[in-house]
Amino acid sequence: MDGHEPDHPPAGDDLSHLSDRDIFALWVAAMEALRRRGILRSDNTPTGDYAEWLVARSLGLTLENNSTSGYDATNPDGTRYQIKARRLVTPTTSRHLSVLRNLDDDPFDHLIVVLFGPGFEVHECWQIPIEVVRAHAVDREHVNGHILHARGAILADDMSTRIRSLESANQDVD
Repeated sequence: MDGHEPDHPPAGDDLSHLSDRDIFALWVAAMEALRRRGILRSDNTPTGDYAEWLVARSLGLTLENNSTSGYDATNPDGTRYQIKARRLVTPTTSRHLSVLRNLDDDPFDHLIVVLFGPGFEVHECWQIPIEVVRAHAVDREHVNGHILHARGAILADDMSTRIRSLESANQDVD
């Protein structure tokens, strides 16, 4: 061994000897390192940014600017993809996705849903055409958009496609 720390600390590494402030400092350092690598694009929690980066990298899509309204990436033929993600910490974690806005204006062609496991491994990934999203999303005035849960009928729809290649794509993203 060359004496440097391993690239991937073991899961559940005991940080109990660190102060709360030290743990937050680790979080900040990790977020900055992921931003420098181009994986994160914002200061938000990393779930959405990581999903966008992973989907674009795995499927050969081009990420749009963060300010682009309605979709996150395109493929070479111009097909627009909205990418939503959720980290499933426990088997009972909600599969509620963030709000979809202006759904009636065709802001994207396909929704890609990435469901991460507790350690950010891809648990499930789905591509869903906008017409299927419209059929299952519920308009909620109080959030000014549509709500969608990545479970049940929408995933069972014949037009929804599971992207198994992405489910193994992040086993080693280095």
